Amino acid sequence: MITGTTKLLGVMGHPITHSFSPIMHNAAIAELGVDFVYLPFSVDPEKLLDAVQGLAAIGVQGFNVTIPHKQLIMRALADVSPLAQAVGAVNTVWQGATGWHGTNTDVTGFLAPLRSLPRDWPRTEVIILGNGGAARAVVAGCAELECRKIRVFGRDRAKLNHFQQSWAHSPLNVTLETYLWEDLPQFFPTAGLIVNTTPLGMHPQIDQLPLPPALMNLLEPGAIAYDLIYTPNPTAFLKLAAQHGAIAIDGLEMLVQQGAAALEIWLDQTPPVDVMRRSLRQHLGL
Repeated sequence: MITGTTKLLGVMGHPITHSFSPIMHNAAIAELGVDFVYLPFSVDPEKLLDAVQGLAAIGVQGFNVTIPHKQLIMRALADVSPLAQAVGAVNTVWQGATGWHGTNTDVTGFLAPLRSLPRDWPRTEVIILGNGGAARAVVAGCAELECRKIRVFGRDRAKLNHFQQSWAHSPLNVTLETYLWEDLPQFFPTAGLIVNTTPLGMHPQIDQLPLPPALMNLLEPGAIAYDLIYTPNPTAFLKLAAQHGAIAIDGLEMLVQQGAAALEIWLDQTPPVDVMRRSLRQHLGL
């Protein structure tokens, strides 16, 4: 029940109507019995800094940040965690004594399902498909796992060079290589983890694949295929990977785990992750 004492949390993006965050966060809030509510905030990029001041003025306790605000939001914060600075993006913000503070829980969300798998990560070679904003959290996560080789693939050499150079002075000790898409067959047979960070295969273009199907014939037995997309569930990429003996991980768990990490910051309580996961699966009819 929302009353005059209910505290506000939310998610800021543009557009925001597609966000599943209110579903899982409000399910967790109800389970914990705390006097909070989590709301979606649609904010035009040109009005972002005004919106952040407005949220502070009405006493919002914290909020998530999604596309396209994850980088621009850093200008409005009094403090940004070293991890978020390294990634170059903030997705979780909370009110502190000196103003808004920000961090990046996408890295925590990405790592959560991987940490439960028995794997010799320092001997694991990684292929990351795509070199956009989502790839940055994946690179940071793989660096934290101390993966032996991190290879990022894209279609534009200039953008790949910029991506690689942006990690040159990272505190995370990131060592990565960048390649064009056509170089994939050279490295696919030895990759232990393949991560799709592109939107290829996302609803409604559910039949699209981020790579040529024939590459799956080169897949190492027991390799992990990880798709950050969570609708559809599973994606065409994960279906094909599973058919070739891969361990498939979808983006739903990353969504849940990054949200749980944010909720723990805001409420200083251990969130009911199972409730959050179940609410999303029920919403998606899984």
